[in-house]
Amino acid sequence: MSLSDRVISVPADPDRYAYSFGGGSPVVTVRPGSVVELFTEDCFGGRVRGPADLPSRVCAFPYLNPVTGPVAVAGAEPGDALAVHFVDIAPARDWGVSSTFPHFGALTATHTTAMLHPALEERVWVYGIDAKAGTCRFEATRGDFAVDLPLDPMHGTVGVAPAAGERLMSISPGVHGGNMDTPELRAGTTVYFPVNVEGAMFAVGDGHARQGEGEVCGTAVECAMNTVVAVDLVKGGAPAVPRLESDDFLLSTGHARPLEDAFRISQHDLVQWTADLLGLDRLDAYQLVSQAGLAPAANVCDTQYTMVAKLPKSVLGGARAYEGAHERLRALGAEYLRQR
Repeated sequence: MSLSDRVISVPADPDRYAYSFGGGSPVVTVRPGSVVELFTEDCFGGRVRGPADLPSRVCAFPYLNPVTGPVAVAGAEPGDALAVHFVDIAPARDWGVSSTFPHFGALTATHTTAMLHPALEERVWVYGIDAKAGTCRFEATRGDFAVDLPLDPMHGTVGVAPAAGERLMSISPGVHGGNMDTPELRAGTTVYFPVNVEGAMFAVGDGHARQGEGEVCGTAVECAMNTVVAVDLVKGGAPAVPRLESDDFLLSTGHARPLEDAFRISQHDLVQWTADLLGLDRLDAYQLVSQAGLAPAANVCDTQYTMVAKLPKSVLGGARAYEGAHERLRALGAEYLRQR
């Protein structure tokens, strides 16, 4: 089968956006080895366009954080690992937005951290995006300061249907993925999810033109995206939590409150993954991860926090994760980009 026969486009259709993982019918079914072209709307559904468009006025709960999908993968069964490789992530507009939002973010009272003082002021920042220059422009809302920041497009939300018929809102991260908000999820990265239902039912949304680690104020530079992914299956390889692989790193995620539990979950999974890949005693793997690992924060604002544990592949002696799925999908993505 030629590559052109394996490229599937999912048309933009606001009526088919999902706001949860689980419980939906697929917009399309694809085979392993397919390349899927997607348009994703920003977390505000495109309704926040300027300083007067306060999210609390123009957005209606629970219709936040729309995701495109779900996409079913033929042959995916519970216990498998779904590999989703991000081939390309490109801003679909020449602007993005960010905001402070009442009762949301790391440095304000929230619904789970109840305080008597008022919530932070709600405010919107508009970023001009210059794709050719590779920048997005921060401009202070009070004062004349401005600075160009490097574009680093990524997706805050990607995941699969949860297990046991559960349905989880797209603003929540967990073992199914969801709103993980890690800047590591950029083009060139492969994500491995546990398949919990037939077809896996993955969905993607919440594009960010860039995001700092932690997503401290609760929003990144939110932007609609034109995104291309390549998908594959590893039979029987379901991870306990979503895992990521880039050319240079293996990464495990942890999702919990308090933050230290999210940290522990991510580190625990990375230690076990390292032990399995290298055939090491678990304490030997623990020692290796302790001395060579990194621990970037993903989000410290969502319903659950997300931490990432990160290990350089240079210490793995050539060991390959998931039967070389990352390398296969990277090659497929490169072929797609050459022919596009």
